[in-house]
Amino acid sequence: MAIQVNLDLMMVRRKMSLTELSEKIGISITNLSLLKTGKVKGIRFGTLEAICRELECQPGDVLEYLPENNRNGDNQAD
Repeated sequence: MAIQVNLDLMMVRRKMSLTELSEKIGISITNLSLLKTGKVKGIRFGTLEAICRELECQPGDVLEYLPENNRNGDNQAD
């Protein structure tokens, strides 16, 4: 299972810089950058809410579930 973070895409669509979003939601640029690059293991609902509020989007616009591909028939039922 993989969760893809599409924060960079939403920021481009809203023409908002990392610095601007950081200031608006009160999160450091470093932490926001880690989130944007998908290098975090979790996100607080409050943070997700603030991001969605400022980018005028839904959580599903920022986070996307991508199922892993089965390799060589692994994980298939007999």
